[in-house]
Amino acid sequence: MVTHPPKGLHAQAVEELGRRIIRGDYPPGSVVDPVKFETELGVSKTVVREALRVLAAKGLLESKQKRGTTIRPRADWNLLDSDLLRWQGSSAPTDGFLEDLAEVRAIVEPAGARLAAARRTPADLDTLRQALDAMAAAGTDADAMVEADLAFHRALLDAAHNELLSRMEVVIEAGLRVRDRIVHGARHFSDSIPVHQELLDAVEAGDPDAAVAAVESLLAQASHDLAAVQAQQDHDGLATDPLPEETP
Repeated sequence: MVTHPPKGLHAQAVEELGRRIIRGDYPPGSVVDPVKFETELGVSKTVVREALRVLAAKGLLESKQKRGTTIRPRADWNLLDSDLLRWQGSSAPTDGFLEDLAEVRAIVEPAGARLAAARRTPADLDTLRQALDAMAAAGTDADAMVEADLAFHRALLDAAHNELLSRMEVVIEAGLRVRDRIVHGARHFSDSIPVHQELLDAVEAGDPDAAVAAVESLLAQASHDLAAVQAQQDHDGLATDPLPEETP
């Protein structure tokens, strides 16, 4: 599932206000002023009201009589919501956010690879091969490489044939998309195709242990590449530039 910023006034309002809350522009407990939003965003009262309703459903806001609408504590946010994950990773992700995503991947993907090796179908293998072929064809095109990498890892989870595990793709995709955009955008990364090929070979051979070993090697390589880029940025004395907004 590839996520992009939504279109339309209502969706744009949700997007902008959601990003502001995630960035910490409005601290938990602070009161939201709908009239101020109407002016700043140049939209109607109805658009703002509907945007606030959507954000409330995601756990970001709550409305109470006499207190109005306030920002809820982070502990109440629906952090697995695909929009919240995207908003956290689409500007300047914190080290804590990147570490949390890496830890979740380290828990989920080896288990997914083990099940995939035992349960994969010919159709699953075809999808994995197509994604790997797309990675090879991407060359130095960072955007194409990111999308192909995402496709491969979604196919891996789907090959486990566990509906709940497949739903974890929103977290895996968030982690991959942020990591890939940093690493591939910096043009500083190892050739990941060989280790992806090892993973595909293990899944095709029905070897769960080899599949786990391959995915763990892949995750280690991903962490190494990200650390290398961050170390280079620190060495150069440059703050991490905000990541570019995703475009449809």
